[in-house]
Amino acid sequence: MIPRTPSPRWIGVAAAATWLATTAAMQWSVVRFRLLILLVLTAAAVVLAVSLARRVVPDPAQRWVPVTLAGSAVVTLAVPLFTYLRDGWLTAAVTVTVGAAVVTAVLTWLTTLPSDAAGPSPAAYLWGAVVGTAAVAAIALSTIAIIGDPAPRIDVWYLLQQASEVLGRGGNFYTATWTGSPGVKDIHSYLPWMTVLVAPGKWLFGDVRWALLLWSLVLLLATVALARLSATDGLGNRRGAAIAALLVVVPGTITQVDQAWTEPLLAALIVVWAVLVARGRAWWSIIPLALACASKQHLALVVPLLLVWRPFGWRRVLATGALTAALISPWVLADFAAFWHDTVTALVQFHPIRFANTWFLFFLNEFGITLPFWVTGLVVLGALAIAMVAVHRRQPDLGELLRWAALVLLVASLVNKQAFYNQFWLSLALVAVSLVIPLRRVPAVAPASR
Repeated sequence: MIPRTPSPRWIGVAAAATWLATTAAMQWSVVRFRLLILLVLTAAAVVLAVSLARRVVPDPAQRWVPVTLAGSAVVTLAVPLFTYLRDGWLTAAVTVTVGAAVVTAVLTWLTTLPSDAAGPSPAAYLWGAVVGTAAVAAIALSTIAIIGDPAPRIDVWYLLQQASEVLGRGGNFYTATWTGSPGVKDIHSYLPWMTVLVAPGKWLFGDVRWALLLWSLVLLLATVALARLSATDGLGNRRGAAIAALLVVVPGTITQVDQAWTEPLLAALIVVWAVLVARGRAWWSIIPLALACASKQHLALVVPLLLVWRPFGWRRVLATGALTAALISPWVLADFAAFWHDTVTALVQFHPIRFANTWFLFFLNEFGITLPFWVTGLVVLGALAIAMVAVHRRQPDLGELLRWAALVLLVASLVNKQAFYNQFWLSLALVAVSLVIPLRRVPAVAPASR
C-alpha cells in the first residue's frame, strides 16, 4: 500500500527548506566544527531517508526551484565563506555566483508561467537561457579562481598538479613527493584515474582546475540529457535546466572550485552512466562507472546497490569490476606496496582532522573518545544493507536508485573521521540530479542488452 503523499506545494516547501539549510551548513562547515552543522547535515540524511521510505519526490519543474535559487544567493552572502581568493577576486567570485543565482531564479520562475492562446509557454525557450547562464557562470567562476588564486594552499591541488607532471613523464605518482604542499607531501590518496582524468588541464593549460571545469560542464549537460530522456510530460528541459542552475550556485561552490576538489568529476561520470542506462545502453555504461570507481575509493559503496538492481545486474557489476581492475592494474603492478600504502593504509591510519563535521569527530572533540572502526563500519554496512534490501524489493526507477546511493554515501560521510564539504556535495548533487527523473512506482524493467 502506497502511503498518502503530501501535496506538491508542501513537498516543494520542504525541499527548498532542506536544500537551503543543508547548503548553509555546508558552506559554514569549511575549516570549522560546530555541533549545529553536524545536526543539520544529519537532519538532511533523515529527511532523505524518510522521503525514500515514503517515495515523496519534489518536482523541479515547480516554483520551489526559483525560490531555492534566490535563497542560495542569500546564503552565499550571509554565511561565512572560506576561500583563498582575496580583494577584487573574491568580490568577482561572489558577484558571479550571486548574480547567476538571481538571474536563474528569475528565468526558472518565468518557465513556470502557463501558456496562453497567444503563444507557447515561456518554458519552451527560456530553459536554454537557464542552462546557458549556469554554464557561463561556471566558466567565469573557475576562471576567476584559477587566475585570482594560482596556487591555492591545499595539498589536494599540489598533489594533482605534480602527479600530473609525474604522469606526463611516465613516472609512478605513488612513489613521488609533492614540493611545497602545505599538507601531505608523499601520499597520492586517490585511485590513479583521478589524476589521469584531470591531468590534461595541467598539461594543456597549466592547472588541473581547468579539467575540473570541463567535467563540471559535462555534469550540467548530462543532467539536461537525463531529464530529456526521462520526461513523459514534456517538462524534461525545464527540469534539467532547473537542476543545472542549482548545481552551479550551490553555496560554497566558490570554495570547491578554488580548492580543486574533485567531486564534480565523480558526479559527471555517475550521471553519464545514468544517461547511458536510461538510453538502454547499460553495457556501455560500465565505462564511465568503472572510470569513477578507478578514481576514488568510496564509490565502491555504490556498486552493491547495482548488484541487486535488475536493469544493471550482476553481470554488468562483474564487468565493471573487471574493467576497474584493468584500469588500475598498471600502478598496482608497477609498485603494489606503494599503491596499497597510499590508497588504503595511509587513509586508514591518517589522523582525524578536527574540523570534519562528523559524529566520529563529535565524540573525539567533545568527549575525547575515538570510536572504534567496527562501530563506524557497522553503521555504514547497516545503511548499505537497508538500501540493498529496498532496491532488491522495489526495483526502483533510476532516480530513486540515485537517491539510495546518495543516502549510503551521506551516512558514510557522517560517521567518517574525514568528511568535508566536497563529500557532502556529492550526495547533494546525486539527489539533485535524481529529481529530473519523474517518480515511477512500478518496478524497473531491465533495458535491452547494448
